[in-house]
Amino acid sequence: MKLPRRNFLHLAAGVAALPAVSRIASAQAYPTRPVRVIVPFAPAGDTDLVARLMGQWLSGRLGQPFIIENRPGAGTNIGTEAVVRAPADGYTLLLAYPIMSAPGPFFGMVAAVVRYAQAGAE
Repeated sequence: MKLPRRNFLHLAAGVAALPAVSRIASAQAYPTRPVRVIVPFAPAGDTDLVARLMGQWLSGRLGQPFIIENRPGAGTNIGTEAVVRAPADGYTLLLAYPIMSAPGPFFGMVAAVVRYAQAGAE
């Protein structure tokens, strides 16, 4: 592989500037205040248990309280909407499962396949 002189000089300048830039751009501490975790399911269920164990573990590791808030209803839409309407600062989190992101038409297809399978079994 042949590296042209201009590309080599750009690469060398970037490598030389990297230590100076890394001192300037330092990350802020996170979290600096309590974090809310919205659970869009009813309390005392398996999702609530997972959220509370996760919150307790994160509180111990990060030194800030993680507040678990249950917002059940409307097929998880109420809890999801609460997170969407919260400020986008990283202090309101949603405990979500992959099935929550499945589109509505997918469920219609599943129901149609089940009906078809049941009709074939008869």
